[in-house]
Amino acid sequence: MEIIKIVGVALVATFLALIIKEQKPNFAFLLIVFVGCSIFLYLVDKIYEIIHMLEKLAVNANVNLVYVETILKIIGIAYIAEFASQITKDAGQGAVASKIELAGKVLILAMAIPILTVMIETIIKLIPS
Repeated sequence: MEIIKIVGVALVATFLALIIKEQKPNFAFLLIVFVGCSIFLYLVDKIYEIIHMLEKLAVNANVNLVYVETILKIIGIAYIAEFASQITKDAGQGAVASKIELAGKVLILAMAIPILTVMIETIIKLIPS
């Protein structure tokens, strides 16, 4: 029932931010950023458990850990870029948020190229000549 705790904290922070926004908009924004970061830090243990489980599965399946680590880095980039983009949008900076999203997509593509290369080489080897 951890999601109930997370949603409860988020809703309380949202209502407080709406009330405070009238008098101190900067403080309301900082409250929302603090709660967002707190939720993320609360989830770090769960993220570690997921990463550890995926690494164990990769070892059992005899998959090269370099590929698993790359995929996990790609997922991390996607989550971090989304988090930063949402905070930037909350601050009213939609243009900067779109640049963060673009940077995340470019970094993901750059990291995915070695995996795509291996996949294409594997497919070519499977095709009879």
